Amino acid sequence: MRDKYDVLIVGAGLSGLYAAYNLDSRINALVVCKRDLRLCNSNLAQGGVAAVLDTVNDSFDLHIEDTMIAGGRENRLESVEVLIKEGPDDVRKMIDLGAEFDKVDGHIHATLEGGHCRRRIVHHRDTTGEELMRTVIAATRNLPNVDIEENTSLAFLDEANNGYYASLLKDGKLHTVAASYVVIATGGIGRVYKYTTNSSIATGDGIAIAASLGARIENLSYIQFHPTGFAGDNCRERFLISEAVRGEGAYLVNCHRERFMHRYDERLELAPRDVVSRGIILESRRTGSDRFYLDITHRTPEFIKDRFPMIHERCLLEGIDITKELIPVFPTHHYLMGGINVDLNSRTRINRLYAVGECAHTGVHGKNRLASNSLLEALVFGRRAAEDINRCYNDTSVFGKVPEHSVDGAPMPTGTRTSIRNIMQKCHFVLPNPEAARKYRPEVEEIAVRLNNKRFQITNDYLEARSLANIASIVLKEVLHK
Repeated sequence: MRDKYDVLIVGAGLSGLYAAYNLDSRINALVVCKRDLRLCNSNLAQGGVAAVLDTVNDSFDLHIEDTMIAGGRENRLESVEVLIKEGPDDVRKMIDLGAEFDKVDGHIHATLEGGHCRRRIVHHRDTTGEELMRTVIAATRNLPNVDIEENTSLAFLDEANNGYYASLLKDGKLHTVAASYVVIATGGIGRVYKYTTNSSIATGDGIAIAASLGARIENLSYIQFHPTGFAGDNCRERFLISEAVRGEGAYLVNCHRERFMHRYDERLELAPRDVVSRGIILESRRTGSDRFYLDITHRTPEFIKDRFPMIHERCLLEGIDITKELIPVFPTHHYLMGGINVDLNSRTRINRLYAVGECAHTGVHGKNRLASNSLLEALVFGRRAAEDINRCYNDTSVFGKVPEHSVDGAPMPTGTRTSIRNIMQKCHFVLPNPEAARKYRPEVEEIAVRLNNKRFQITNDYLEARSLANIASIVLKEVLHK
């Protein structure tokens, strides 16, 4: 790790690494990864990538319309058009780099998911994100102009002339790195909730730091709760039962083993995620039970094991054989539609600061993300950020006094993150609860003020708690003012 880079990329999921891959070879970059390269939301993505690769049976206009409908037409149309029209080329680029998608009779297989009117989701079994991460890691790891530092956290980001000073926490010490451009690619905010499909590192760090610099944060309360998280009792990180399971014919049933989605939407199990999640909550109130299940036992065991090998194996570990038993499910936090507001080139309103991936608000998702548009967004806008830096790049040195930060301080009180998660679960889960938000917001803000202003020891636990407190404060403020 050097003292100076042209570009600092904070986050090493699909969007961050794909941005690094698309930088000109004359531009040197440092990619920092909070844990290891495989621990990120991108790696957990199951269903696939939504892309119009078959223009005979599908079209850009149809994909655009499906995206707009799912997003409640609160999407930015110009961003959606960029996503849908440019996305297929990025998918083909990933194929050229070695990504393998499932094929039938020699042709890439496209499946169906909720909210899509055509089969356009290309996939690698039920581990598409893992396959794309394998591909992009291999493509970037040995680039001579890209350094990757794992187990490294961004603690502070200070503006300087023509760039930034980043204070990076590694091995318990702070290292200061100067960069002319910074790309925030830190993913989502799942750990602000008690139960989430997100990885353990999804604590909203980049959003909180960008907000402290004055970046515009938009629609942070637009949170997607996936209707079919595995309803296990023993884990905070609830693994996802992919949308594609319903796309391949699984039924959603209540505690009486009855299908019920006809009461809430004519699209039944294939309605968009927010609609299905609301349906489950309303059915839960109607029946007085939170027991819900997916039933795919009417498909052959051979089909299930071949199409969903990871889900089958993971459920077996929980004592459920999905070839002959129902899968217990319930809505859980899944995805963030809002975030750091950016333009079509992933620029924030702060000079030389970009944001890509789930932490960015490109506007493509509106109020609810259409299934399998997330990996597509990571590719398209990660590449666009790199292309914009390639166009704008000038080799100006960073001048100014290097900021002084210390790891020393008081131990952080225990239970801080647990308190935040419990509050968020009460205030903003599937159906917002403004009354609870009004009651608990002062407590969250008090925690945020304390963590921001009191001098605590700089550890990963502290940095994540600080981020979660700031994120929760912004979300609850939006809940009360939207």
